[in-house]
Amino acid sequence: MASHYLKGRGVIEASDFETKCLQVMNEVARSGEELVITKKEHPMFSFPPFREKPKSLFGIDKGRIEILGDIITPVDVEWEAQSDNTWDDNAGANVRAK
Repeated sequence: MASHYLKGRGVIEASDFETKCLQVMNEVARSGEELVITKKEHPMFSFPPFREKPKSLFGIDKGRIEILGDIITPVDVEWEAQSDNTWDDNAGANVRAK
């Protein structure tokens, strides 16, 4: 039995992988799921599918993220950066003398 590390992953013994290599490669490419190759039930190799790196990160999540609500209108909260307090005014606020 494979270790708990392998639960939920595709697992194949090295001897089976050797005889079914092309079929396994096609299945990994089709499913997009990682495959773990074991030897005597111990994980030996991880066989992830090939994924091309995007040329740019711009737009990488297009269609995967949904904006809910208004992100343009300012909120009615005063930020510390907008207050009249300077960093020096608050420097010792949370420090106690012994």
